[in-house]
Amino acid sequence: MGRLEEMKERYDNIVIPAELNVRIQQEISKSRKQQAKKNNTSQKYRLKKIIRGTAAAAAAACILFTAALNTSSVFAKEAAKIPIIGTVAKVLTFRTYETEKDDIAVSVEIPTIEMIAEDTGITADEINQEILALCNQFADDAVLRAKEYQTAFLETGGTPEEWAEHHIKITVGYEIKKQSNDYLSFVVRGMESWTDAYSNSKYYNLNLNTGKFVTLKDMLGDDYVERINKSIQAQIAERQNAGETFFTAEEGGFTGITEDVNFYINENNNPIIVFEKYEIAPGSSGEIEFEIGAK
Repeated sequence: MGRLEEMKERYDNIVIPAELNVRIQQEISKSRKQQAKKNNTSQKYRLKKIIRGTAAAAAAACILFTAALNTSSVFAKEAAKIPIIGTVAKVLTFRTYETEKDDIAVSVEIPTIEMIAEDTGITADEINQEILALCNQFADDAVLRAKEYQTAFLETGGTPEEWAEHHIKITVGYEIKKQSNDYLSFVVRGMESWTDAYSNSKYYNLNLNTGKFVTLKDMLGDDYVERINKSIQAQIAERQNAGETFFTAEEGGFTGITEDVNFYINENNNPIIVFEKYEIAPGSSGEIEFEIGAK
């Protein structure tokens, strides 16, 4: 027998201990688990990359959509035709612009009502024209007041540098209060950073079932004045007990609502009566609101 055959015979006759065989099997199993875990981690990583890529694309599309909506009235009208579940009409931004002259900054955001469901027979063109004119009027009046203030300031010894430190800013915008199949409720506001005396708000409450503006009588019935006055008086008393301050009747405080009282519709389909700053309470209280519940 040659040397090679002799070595092979000795190798074949080696007895592998049982514990060594078990250890080998354990190591094989451990190696397989590690490889499986590595593969799973790799798959998760690839999935996350796909999700992040999709999210980034969606965000980019959203930015492009918003930019187009704000800069193109044609695009805004086309966007309103996109089917949106549970909505008959929406408030969209029709136009935005910013200007600054003589250290008077103006920022305007003009809303428009767009009908999603075209078979309602509701036309919003007239309302949109009114909103456009209102926003422009808010801005024009505010700029005129700011310029008059600037002239008076400079004529009484103020310097252009001191005037610039006032940081005069005029803002016109809107806030959606409710947007559903039944109601569209929003407010258009004009605000001036240098004075509280000329803040303006116009509330729009549209019944999408009838295409008409909603009145408090529509929502609360023929006795709406009595109901609202009683509710507000009770709420004022409760809030005064909690520490809030309201003007007395002699100071010009609440004595009853007027025919043109401001209100909007909240998510509970209840009217919210709104009083402007300083109207029935100190200016530090801001706007005062009262929710009038159902009977």
